[in-house]
Amino acid sequence: MSDKVQVLVLRAAGINCDRETEEGFRMAGAEPFSVHVNRLKADASPLDHADILVIPGGFSYGDSIAAGTILASELRHGLREPLARFVAGGKLVLGICNGFQTLTKAGLLPGFEPFEDPPRATVTFNESDRYEDRWVAMRVESGLCPLFPEGHILEMPVGHGEGRFVAHREVIERLEAAGQIVLRYVDREGKTTGYPWNPNGSVDHIAGICDPTGRIVGLMPHPDRHLHPYNHPRWTRDGLQETADGLAVFSRAVRYARERRQGGTSPPPGSKEGEPTGLRKERVRT
Repeated sequence: MSDKVQVLVLRAAGINCDRETEEGFRMAGAEPFSVHVNRLKADASPLDHADILVIPGGFSYGDSIAAGTILASELRHGLREPLARFVAGGKLVLGICNGFQTLTKAGLLPGFEPFEDPPRATVTFNESDRYEDRWVAMRVESGLCPLFPEGHILEMPVGHGEGRFVAHREVIERLEAAGQIVLRYVDREGKTTGYPWNPNGSVDHIAGICDPTGRIVGLMPHPDRHLHPYNHPRWTRDGLQETADGLAVFSRAVRYARERRQGGTSPPPGSKEGEPTGLRKERVRT
């Protein structure tokens, strides 16, 4: 087996961001490989060889019924036990856009209990009632998830018609208390505000959450679309970042997985150790 961190990028009909996701992890020093969900249901052994599982963005099964619903059913009923073993082994699961929709509808997020049925939250149609394709800013609210440096502002694009995170108030309060609200939409100064900075109308401006362990995480914005500093539309005016925000997310995931594989101690959540440069530190709250 290769010494590099192994990243399984899940494929299914309609997923269309798998190549960009693979490239992001390759740039971060990992060895990504893609597996179709049908193949994985027939033989789940590739999960045993992977350090990270990623469900990338796209429109799995054409968003039939609702975005992520069919793929979520496949995970819940066809891969429940292998996924439970994968997570119990201390490995990472990342859902990007359609992947976030899938993890939520499968009951893996918020993850108060594994594969909750019915799920405690959902990701549904944008308040604007249209597809939103724009760059957004997010503030990292918690150090629970090792993929994000607490207190930083990250900028990435969104591209979705069903990105509004919704849950009952008691669920939101429980997420907040546990540090599971990882990302909130903000403006470029770090203040929570309405549309278009919150592009979908998510409750409490939530852009991403994790499970209680911090190792299952989903977000609507696309780190796979901000792999190079010049991907940012304002780079000619604001200057180039040293590290693109999306690549920094993949790099932190790879570092965590590498430390786990080697049996070492990963930097604690929120630590500055090995932190990518170029990220803006702000702690503005409203």
